[in-house]
Amino acid sequence: MSEIDYLAVNRANWDDRVAIHVASDFYDVPGFKAGADPLRDFEIEEVGDVTGKSLAHLQCHFGLDTLAWARRGAQVSGLDLSEKAIETATALAQECGLEARFVAADVYDATTALGGAYDIVYTGIGALVWLPDMRRWAEVVAALLKPGGFLYLSEFHPFADTLDDATGSTVTFDYFRSDPQIWDEPYTYTGSEELANTTSVQFQHTLGEVISALAAAGLRIDFLHEHDHTLFRRFESLRTRGGSYRLPEGRPRVPLMYSLRAGR
Repeated sequence: MSEIDYLAVNRANWDDRVAIHVASDFYDVPGFKAGADPLRDFEIEEVGDVTGKSLAHLQCHFGLDTLAWARRGAQVSGLDLSEKAIETATALAQECGLEARFVAADVYDATTALGGAYDIVYTGIGALVWLPDMRRWAEVVAALLKPGGFLYLSEFHPFADTLDDATGSTVTFDYFRSDPQIWDEPYTYTGSEELANTTSVQFQHTLGEVISALAAAGLRIDFLHEHDHTLFRRFESLRTRGGSYRLPEGRPRVPLMYSLRAGR
């Protein structure tokens, strides 16, 4: 599938998701408007104080996490391929009285679309599977950062995608898949309303591929943390504990998410 095809297919799919996600309990937009913080505790700790810092959020969807960083004092800019998402993010910022700039563009065009040099580039939580080329992505990230700035990435661990959906205990899928994966799914991960455009194109990236791309772009890896919890019931066997999903106690733990910081 060509680059134009994957972008067009995924844009239509994500355009459909916006209204569904905004109305979902998963995102809890009313809670956010009332002051709830959607950021994960480990992200807040690992990113640190953002007061007065410029932050670019790549693949920001309808801007909930972007605006959460704005509430914490960052000067935020969000970018997403979906114009519907960007329109919704802009309206949400205005409704909440938060300063933010949102731009609709392909992530590979972010340096042109966003301009400037940022203290922080923030991205993740299911973002990388929508991008075919990690080297090119890392080069964009490096170009967006000012000297002394850093990328913060919080993402689902690719190893978890090798395990069976029921128990999460058996290696079932190839970790080193490189071909585009074409999915036809009537529902999004919020599981509420059916999509009109059900097809999406995704790309699997190993942890080594992500790290090597960042290093090749001239960024220094400050840390890589692997986490034994995730944000949704990735496997039927996962149990909710402390606001996240984990394997049952007594089961050998596997990495379900990871986070990293890479500085310029």
